[in-house]
Amino acid sequence: MLLENDAFLSELTRMFQRSKNSGSVSITMKRWDGHNKPKPRTGNPPEPTEYKCLFRATAKNKKISTVVSQKDVTKFQMAYCTLLKGNLVALKRGEKKDTTKKKTKAT
Repeated sequence: MLLENDAFLSELTRMFQRSKNSGSVSITMKRWDGHNKPKPRTGNPPEPTEYKCLFRATAKNKKISTVVSQKDVTKFQMAYCTLLKGNLVALKRGEKKDTTKKKTKAT
């Protein structure tokens, strides 16, 4: 479902809270020109005057998305970054591999 930017961030926070104990949330971001249909092969379609950014988030069977315009990108990015910093607490740290070889005593 397509949401407004603020509603998307609040719903994304709820998704993170629900999947905190089990499950995961996947987020994708891509450039969007505003067209839902593929470009025709013949002719040169007009270039869009403004590209937008499409954010999608999925958790289990729930899908949400939002479109961010160029003028709102900085504001949205700051709020999105703050949200991620607050909710990425369940990540496991990778174990470091011991690169130094232990000397063995020859008997």
